[in-house]
Amino acid sequence: MKNKPAFLSVIFWLAFAIGILPAFALDLDKVKILFLRGDYKSAIIEGEKLMASAGEESGVDELYYILGLCYLEDGNYLRASDIFEIILNEYRDSRFTDEARLGLGDTYFLRGDMARAEECFRELVRSDSGLKAQGYYRLSQVAFKNGNTQAAKDYLEKLKQDSPQNIELIRDKDLLPGLGASEFYYTVQVGSFSKAVNARNLTEKLNRNGYPAYMEETSSGQKPVYRVRVGKLHTRIEAVELQKKLAQEGYPTRIFP
Repeated sequence: MKNKPAFLSVIFWLAFAIGILPAFALDLDKVKILFLRGDYKSAIIEGEKLMASAGEESGVDELYYILGLCYLEDGNYLRASDIFEIILNEYRDSRFTDEARLGLGDTYFLRGDMARAEECFRELVRSDSGLKAQGYYRLSQVAFKNGNTQAAKDYLEKLKQDSPQNIELIRDKDLLPGLGASEFYYTVQVGSFSKAVNARNLTEKLNRNGYPAYMEETSSGQKPVYRVRVGKLHTRIEAVELQKKLAQEGYPTRIFP
């Protein structure tokens, strides 16, 4: 579903994909750099300027897609939705159609329109899209949001069987161990440390400032990793709002899942 879901987020793997795409007639480098830096407002300003002067050059669909992601990350879900629909309706042969459908589904999810979100994600898993895994993952989140825990676990099991190395499962295996967790929640990570004392200090600081922060220990290879996270929230919208607040205070943030 601004991590991104942000789904924001978000959307780290999408950002990475943009960063390695070949150049087009339109010079998108500045917009891409701003996006990858997380400066979405500046990326929007530069992107809209470029769009206003664009003619028939190739790469307009890519510019639309980047703008859609920027508006999504910036919390303007209606504008993001409009842009993703432009790609789907006016650039049907674009290589960004599947990504636009995924982004459109994310905007509906974040706006609370679960029926339309589900429709978009189902279209991804029905097609020959390379984003089936992301579609199944998001269908699981829609099901959780609708209170259908069993359906959510079924989608995650399908994802596990079809794409055992998918980044969505790897990223979230600590939240849904064995796909059998009884509680599904969103949380905002604000730090990851190799030393427990550093994680503990940050956790205590956040707690003093009124945040429900906690520490989690995991491993990276043979070494322990100590993560500091804030909140256990029932909806991604709540997580996005918490993420914005923490980001405004200077914390590096990422929403899980």
